Amino acid sequence: MRLFENLNIDFMSKRNFFYLVSSVIIALGALSIIFRGLEFGIDFKGGSEIAIEFTNPIEISQVRSEVEKIGLGNVEVKTFGGSTGVLLRTELQEIPQNVLPHVKSKIENIISNTLPGIQKQITDSTNNSITYSFPDEETTDKIYDRLNQTGFQTLRLNDEEIKNALVVRLGISDWIKETLSEKFADNPFTVLKEEKVGPKIGQELKRDVVLAVFLSLVVILIYLGFRFKFIFAVGAVAALFHDVLITLGIFSVLYGMIPGFNLEITTSVVAAFLTLVGYSINDTVVVFDRVREYLKIHKTLPLEETMNRAINRTMSRTIITGLTTLLTVIVLMVFGGEVLKGFAFALFIGILTGTYSSIFVASAFGLEVATRTNKKVQF
Repeated sequence: MRLFENLNIDFMSKRNFFYLVSSVIIALGALSIIFRGLEFGIDFKGGSEIAIEFTNPIEISQVRSEVEKIGLGNVEVKTFGGSTGVLLRTELQEIPQNVLPHVKSKIENIISNTLPGIQKQITDSTNNSITYSFPDEETTDKIYDRLNQTGFQTLRLNDEEIKNALVVRLGISDWIKETLSEKFADNPFTVLKEEKVGPKIGQELKRDVVLAVFLSLVVILIYLGFRFKFIFAVGAVAALFHDVLITLGIFSVLYGMIPGFNLEITTSVVAAFLTLVGYSINDTVVVFDRVREYLKIHKTLPLEETMNRAINRTMSRTIITGLTTLLTVIVLMVFGGEVLKGFAFALFIGILTGTYSSIFVASAFGLEVATRTNKKVQF
C-alpha cells in the first residue's frame, strides 16, 4: 500500500461537509424507523420457528403452498442453508381455535388407524396438549411410536395414579411437522432446530439489548477518557452512535427490498452491532494513539494539523484492515446461509460506516469540542 504512505489530505477542513453527509443519512434512517419501523425477528416478537432439512432438494414454492393450507395465518417460509433446507416462522405460539378441532381429529384418526377399536380415555385436554390413557402398556407403546412417527411430539406420563398414559403436545411446530410429513412422504425430512419464544421474553430481550449497547458505550467513554483525553472519548463515542444509527436506519430502509436477505433485528444481528462497536472503536483508537504520539513530538503544531497527519499516516493500515475484513464478511453473506445473512450484512454496513467515522467523525468531533471550548490538548 505504498500509494497511501505519503498522503497529505486535509481531512479536518472538510469536516463540515461530512457532518452534513452523516446528518442526512441519519435523518433519512430515523424517518424510516419512525414511519416504517424496524422488523424484529421471533427472538423479540415471540413466536415459533422450525428449521427442517429434506433428504432430497425441495422446491420452496411447493412447501410454501402446502403450509398455506394449514390454516395458521401468516407463516414465513424460506430456504435454509441450501436446496434441501427450509425455515418456517410464525408469530403464533399456540394452534388457533379454528384449527384446533382439526388437529385433535387428526390425532384421533391416527390412533384409530393404528389400533382399530382401541379403548382409550382422555384424562385432560387443553389448547397445548391432550392426555390419553390406554388399557395396557403394549397398546401405549404402539400409539406412542406411531404418533411420534407422524410428527406429533408425544411424551409418556409417569404417574402412579394414571397408568399407561400419553401426553400429546399441540404446538405450532408439531402441527407443521405432521402436515409436511404427510404431504412429502416420498421426501422425508429431519428437524434441525426448533425454537419458541414468548412475547414477554421478547420484550425483556429488547430492553436488555438497549441496555447492553448503552452500557458498552458508557464503559468505552470512561476507558478512553482515562486512556487518552475526554475530548477524544467524546469523539469516539459520538462516532459509535453514528455507526449504530446509520446501520439501524439502513436495516429499516432496505427491509424487504433486497431479495434473499432477511433484514430482521434478531439476536445474531444484535451480536453484529456489538461486534461493529468493538471494530469501530479499535480503528478509532489507532488514529488517536497516533495523534497522541504526534502531540508529544510536535508540541507547537495546531491540533487540526496533528490530526490530519495522524489520519494520513494510519490510512494504509485502515484500508488494509477494512478490505480484509470486508472480504471475509462478503464470503459470509454469499455462502453463510440464511441464518448468517443478517449478521453478515450488519457487519458489512458497520465496517464501512466504522471506517468512515474513524476518519471523518471521531477526530473531527474531538477537534470540534477542543475548538469550541478553547481547550489545549496536551499529554
